Amino acid sequence: MPELPEVETVRLGLERNIVGQVFQVPKLLHPRGLHPKTALPLDVLSGAKITSIHRRGKFLWIQSDEQLALIAHLGMSGQFRITQPETSSHKHLRALFPLSDFHLGFIDQRTFGWVSVGEVQPGQVPELVSHIALDPFDPNFDAQEVAHRIRASNREIKKILLDQAIISGIGNIYADESLWLAKINPEAVASTLGDKAVETLLSCARQVMALALVAGGTSFDELYVNVNGESGYFDRSLNVYGREGQPCPRCSGPISRIAFANRSTHYCFSCQK
Repeated sequence: MPELPEVETVRLGLERNIVGQVFQVPKLLHPRGLHPKTALPLDVLSGAKITSIHRRGKFLWIQSDEQLALIAHLGMSGQFRITQPETSSHKHLRALFPLSDFHLGFIDQRTFGWVSVGEVQPGQVPELVSHIALDPFDPNFDAQEVAHRIRASNREIKKILLDQAIISGIGNIYADESLWLAKINPEAVASTLGDKAVETLLSCARQVMALALVAGGTSFDELYVNVNGESGYFDRSLNVYGREGQPCPRCSGPISRIAFANRSTHYCFSCQK
């Protein structure tokens, strides 16, 4: 958390508000806010004009006209917030980016997120993001090829959905929701699933995340909000995640919660065989 729908909601908010703005003098306010392998100091962005906002999976980058990009991963609780200078103070503010007309703050309560600056040619992917697979919303995403890779594995299907080197953007919430929609048990071994089942699962993942995007993502608390401070409301539409003991919306069987892949997994024992 945040996952693809939340990060894409942030990207859209940034795109609407900061394209055309010029970086002033950025300030790093907490050492853990900066990626340890960042190529350049934040202040090299001073004077650069923002031209576009990009995303791959859960990663964001803000492209400038000087072939520099501000790269970010929100981790568990990272937020970009647009504020006026007089309201930019926040106890969890890790980096501040004054722009032409307002401030862009990077806030992160749990400090698992980070920002970084690197040289990025327009249309290219930052080096810090190059190992991340395409996500289901990328125009170059090949569902058949990804399904083939998934079926070649002897790992459990949920573990593969969470593997950002195979398919990016999916985290715990949308993995559970996608598997429920596709009627697939999260512990099923990928190689035992048919081509059609895996392709259906990928389609379900895209469908679930598209619906979540319309709702502005999923917010259980104030750790995820959009750039204007608004929460998403897809939590009202969740079918299994966080609904342990409640009836399955499809078959009325009880929703189960198990410990799996070092996290909680929610599914319907009755209809996810």
